[in-house]
Amino acid sequence: MAIGGYVVLGIIILVILWFILAYNRLVSLKNQVLNGWKQIDVQLKRRHDLIPNLVTTVKGAMEFERGTLEKVMEARAKAMGAKGVADAAQKEGELSQVLGKFFAVMENYPALRSNENISQLQEELTSTENRIGFARQFYNDIATKFNISQQVFPSSIVAGLFAFQTAELFEIQAAAEREVPKVDLTMK
Repeated sequence: MAIGGYVVLGIIILVILWFILAYNRLVSLKNQVLNGWKQIDVQLKRRHDLIPNLVTTVKGAMEFERGTLEKVMEARAKAMGAKGVADAAQKEGELSQVLGKFFAVMENYPALRSNENISQLQEELTSTENRIGFARQFYNDIATKFNISQQVFPSSIVAGLFAFQTAELFEIQAAAEREVPKVDLTMK
């Protein structure tokens, strides 16, 4: 075999190795995206499990706020039935808004504010909301990395050959979530 044959063989081997490495990287990123989504799912399940406990605990004291309690449970049911990232982002955003209103209404009941069980459940929900936020950030980071890897040359060739799909990102769906909170520190 002539030197030219070895060069061609070497180039072919390098192309095959690059192809394998590019494919393996895309598969690895795809699995990290799936893991990121499952981490969000775990936190959402935790949130969904805490909400009925909180509603049940405050139900007796908030007899006149039945509509608020029903809205919380309806939003929870919709969020639990979400399909895919975009749908989950929208329905979880709606649930967050309803929970915010629920907590605001609870502030009107001094007996609820002093109840240790309710305070503990509220703290658990707040902690879970923070975990959900961090999990969404991780998911969006890894999903963006995965999407970029599919779009840049030359790995875009491998992504196209094996029909890799871009990952959806969590986005703010509700306009109210984009608004800057109003803070009034004046002592009136």
